[in-house]
Amino acid sequence: MKQKLSSLHGRDGTKAVLASLISILIGLAVGSVIILIVGLANPALGLSSAWDGIRLVFGGLVSTGRDAAGSLTFGFNPTNMGNMLFRATPLILTGLSVAVAFKTGLFNIGAPGQYLMGTAATLMIALGIPSETVPAWLIWALAFVGGILAGALWGCLPGLVKAFLNINEVLACIMTNWIAANLVTWMFDGSQFRNVVENTKSGYIYKTSFNGVETAKLGLNKLFPNSQVNGGIVIAVVIAVLVYILMSKTTLGYQLKACGSNRHAARYAGINDKRNIVLSMAIAGGLSGAAAALYYLSGNTEFFWSTYQSLPAIGFNGIPVALLAANNPIAVIFTGCFMSMLDIVGLQLTNLTAYNEYITDVIIATIVYLSAFSLLIRMLLDGRKKRKKAIAAQAGGTDTGAGPSSGAQEGGEQA
Repeated sequence: MKQKLSSLHGRDGTKAVLASLISILIGLAVGSVIILIVGLANPALGLSSAWDGIRLVFGGLVSTGRDAAGSLTFGFNPTNMGNMLFRATPLILTGLSVAVAFKTGLFNIGAPGQYLMGTAATLMIALGIPSETVPAWLIWALAFVGGILAGALWGCLPGLVKAFLNINEVLACIMTNWIAANLVTWMFDGSQFRNVVENTKSGYIYKTSFNGVETAKLGLNKLFPNSQVNGGIVIAVVIAVLVYILMSKTTLGYQLKACGSNRHAARYAGINDKRNIVLSMAIAGGLSGAAAALYYLSGNTEFFWSTYQSLPAIGFNGIPVALLAANNPIAVIFTGCFMSMLDIVGLQLTNLTAYNEYITDVIIATIVYLSAFSLLIRMLLDGRKKRKKAIAAQAGGTDTGAGPSSGAQEGGEQA
């Protein structure tokens, strides 16, 4: 049994999981320390308020509010759980987008731009085709595919300049991000898709439900009542499984990873490295476009049309999701859910305590930094294991050496 545990501990996958868990625990601990310091430094808050904040950091997802006496209560909260799954849907897909690029040796920091282009295509198709003449389910399918294709085409751009001009993909992605932001603003400015029905929301695009187009609930609304959850989370999980199969079980996946490991060696082996670089960024862009499509096809979310001032955070949040998952498509499902859980925790902190949701941003930032140093954490874990082996070997050598010495001594005494 001990040998099996030692073998399990020595696997790369186990080390990756341990490194991610350590990063998460340290991040949560840092957030708790900040809450404690703020609580003790402010006489109006005190230790009891800090204790409430710390409990919400670790268990905000299962918080059910406060009772009549004002104490925090905990239990299964279907609304929080459903909203967590809804928020996890785009995070899983943008995390997959970054992970696929990482697997092929590329840093897809262009996920926000690809997300925006997927948003524009999805909304224009979902709202532009009248549901009176075309079935709503067909419009949904066309909008979903359109969002994927728009993201894939936008992802191809940095892939092309990387493959044929050897321009760093990070620089190209940053440029395409801001081009997409201004292009989307220009496309929606003055368009028929702007919300003119509700006077207070003239800066927003209509929800897709305005045209009767929205993602099916698949019964999840009954499991998690009063939440935004829909079938998008199921689609995201299926896509993650398909990406895992693509990258781990197919020839194309092997070629993509080979190009990521060593582009020149892959070319020497007969693999078309330029094609695979472009294809990798196209797949990554398509996943970001799918994230946008599922988010806005939910029918309960609105898009702010003037995007040139900022880029969508969901695109950037795919980076820590991929890092925490060690670029494993299956693990991305869980890290995406964890990151969305922190969003729910932030809302609980704001609603139930005197603290605000920005504390969770500090937690996420800490986790991001630590996940970037996950290799160092793995090296520390390896070093600890090697020291244990060395001590065990030294002890074994001492015991072994004691036998002949005592035997020789006895022989000498007999002589």
